[in-house]
Amino acid sequence: MSRIYRQAMMQPLYGFFHYLALVIYDMFFRGEVVGLENLPREGSFLIAANHASFLDPPLIGCQVQRQISYFARKTLWKPGFASWWLDTVGTIPVDRDGGQDVSAIKRVLKALKDDRGLILFPEGTRSPTGALQAPKAGVGLICCRAQVPVIPARIFGSFEAYGKSRGLHLGIPVSIVFGTPIAPADYDVPTAGKERYQIASERIMARIATLRVPSPVVI
Repeated sequence: MSRIYRQAMMQPLYGFFHYLALVIYDMFFRGEVVGLENLPREGSFLIAANHASFLDPPLIGCQVQRQISYFARKTLWKPGFASWWLDTVGTIPVDRDGGQDVSAIKRVLKALKDDRGLILFPEGTRSPTGALQAPKAGVGLICCRAQVPVIPARIFGSFEAYGKSRGLHLGIPVSIVFGTPIAPADYDVPTAGKERYQIASERIMARIATLRVPSPVVI
């Protein structure tokens, strides 16, 4: 699918920011992108990725050929451009625990009912070192409620490019790997009681951890 066609199928403002993010990625952070064939062309789905930088949502999202929704903590909704932009691109505000907010869960299920995709970060917040962190139960709750395929994704290099307590470093390659979909039966254990959602998060995070940085393409 051509870049122009994919953005023409999105809402205009979302398509503009999608294209802008892709241009920025190609100009300043271009690395290897692997596994795009694992992203569903239709139907609802979730993408679960590691989180090391503010760059992660746009750089992962711009690789997806469909319009998707995002999570962000409620504290980012501040007066002015930030709130307008977050609302415009379909971002869902959520409490910092990553998924116990009832209103957020309802909005997620509504987006999935409309055959949208959604990016989630099981770690709940950016890694302070770039290393993978333990997942929180909130993402497991959402996945178990949604009962849709989960695409594990791992982003490499975003911490070095713009990690927590680090300045922005243009020119550092950022690579992204999309793994094979995880079916609900493979992450959800309905009989696990109170541990059900934590188990789901841990199973999804374990799949993210198996993804490896791709080798550079030799031309």
